[in-house]
Amino acid sequence: AVSALAQNFPNPFNPETWLPYELAQPSHVQISIYDPQGRLVRTLDIGHREVGQYFTKENAAYWDGRNNSGERVSSGIYFYQIQAGDFQATKKMVILK
Repeated sequence: AVSALAQNFPNPFNPETWLPYELAQPSHVQISIYDPQGRLVRTLDIGHREVGQYFTKENAAYWDGRNNSGERVSSGIYFYQIQAGDFQATKKMVILK
């Protein structure tokens, strides 16, 4: 098994999206969302997760399109980065309003 970060769905999205991932080892999972300038928009602290695939709406990471202050972010390109133990990966997503 390998750890992986999959493409968010739906993409483009408005106002919410799911961020699927897969873990090869039990890990504390955190997903950080950045704007195109590299500024942190939102931190999703998922917590400890066991080995497995987190690909469905029921278990993938969820983002409501809001920043850490609870405000809706503007349309555009964003990047989401997973940190799970030693595993780290980044993907691009698009918000269209």
